[in-house]
Amino acid sequence: MKRLFTSNTESQSYRVFICRSIILCFSVSLCLDSVHAQTDWTMQQCMQYAVEHNHEVKRAELELDNYKASKTGAIGRFLPSLDASIGAQYNFGRAIDPETNGYTDVSTFYNGYSLSASLPVFDGFSRVHALKAAKASVLMGQSALRQQQDQTALNVLQTYTEVMFHQGLVKMAEEKLQETTLLLEQTRLFEEVGRKSAADVAQVESQQAEADYELTRQQNLYATAMLEMKKAMGFPLTDSLSLVFVPTEETAGFHGGNPEFPRREHILNSELSSELQQARYQVQTSKHEWHQARASLLPALSLSTGLSTTYYKTLGNDAAESFRNQMKNNMGEYIGATLSIPLFNRLQTITSIRRAKNNYQIAREAYEQKQLELDKLSREAWQDWQGYLKQTVQMEKKVEADSIAYQLTRRQFEEGLSTAIDLHTTSSQLLNSKATLLQCQLMAMVKEQLVRYYNGETIWTE
Repeated sequence: MKRLFTSNTESQSYRVFICRSIILCFSVSLCLDSVHAQTDWTMQQCMQYAVEHNHEVKRAELELDNYKASKTGAIGRFLPSLDASIGAQYNFGRAIDPETNGYTDVSTFYNGYSLSASLPVFDGFSRVHALKAAKASVLMGQSALRQQQDQTALNVLQTYTEVMFHQGLVKMAEEKLQETTLLLEQTRLFEEVGRKSAADVAQVESQQAEADYELTRQQNLYATAMLEMKKAMGFPLTDSLSLVFVPTEETAGFHGGNPEFPRREHILNSELSSELQQARYQVQTSKHEWHQARASLLPALSLSTGLSTTYYKTLGNDAAESFRNQMKNNMGEYIGATLSIPLFNRLQTITSIRRAKNNYQIAREAYEQKQLELDKLSREAWQDWQGYLKQTVQMEKKVEADSIAYQLTRRQFEEGLSTAIDLHTTSSQLLNSKATLLQCQLMAMVKEQLVRYYNGETIWTE
């Protein structure tokens, strides 16, 4: 009996141990899931994810591979071409006898083999310009890929800014709703003791309803901005995404000043700007295509060589020579040179040259226009960046002043020295100042990234 009791006690302790272990494992799993779900994404992480998953970037990578394939084909044009052919033929009825070159009515079997090679010696340097154009196209494809990556990062940066702005407004609206709710309760208590009237309570109730409406509106705008953000990133729409705003050192540590606008090369570096590189390589490609088209006016010289042999047999005749002897005896070789001189092809060559020259001029104009446009945008981005940095410092002072004014007005409202309308006015002014401050901080971050982009830096990596 004592032994049975001991066994039951151990069994019960074992069950308790198992239950505690299961609970502990489940708790650890929930903690890990919570940590994973609450991981905050920075701006660079969002842009890096978008660059790796964006469909336009993947399409640019495939286009770059096509340019590389075209370059391989241009290199192959310098190599000789080699062809081999095998033919078999049964003749029934009237045909030519290969042995006598006369007509015969006997059924025969004919088998032929040939091997030929050709090498272009001179084609007006068409192959040389084609190879140079292919190399420039590869460089243009690389610049296009980089430009698409940068553009994707900039699009994500724009949506990220909108999400962070609405997220900040949601937090402000929540604080406003909580504050007006407490103020409404306080005003109702003051009404009970006779310090406030029913009109004051109604005005505070109106403010509380307005704050509740504003919170709902900002939550909807935040949800819409988040969907747009996930779409720009290529992020699954059903998965949760938590963002965090980390001010840069320049934005967080700016305290006024009027730095001199740097020289042009410090902002718009044509050697590093992907858009300018793409336009420049397009000019080079068009130039070599123009020269390639002009090469069609020059004569072309090519060499060729080959060998051939045949096997012939009359069906039903066993006296024919063996296959080996005929392959050896019928063997023939040749070597030749071909000179092609273009005389007249209905003005097609002239038309092609004219079109290629126009394309080259168009590419040059596009490059100069792109250079002027990027120079203007880079200067605007720098000026806007400095302006938003100054506005951020000014708005910080304004938020501090509006906060003091609101606290004083609320104290006066509690003491009966001001009305609910005055309190609502100062509260709205403080909320607008906070929203403007957040907007200035975010826009300063955006303009800083644009300045880095125009300076040739990679903005979508840590």
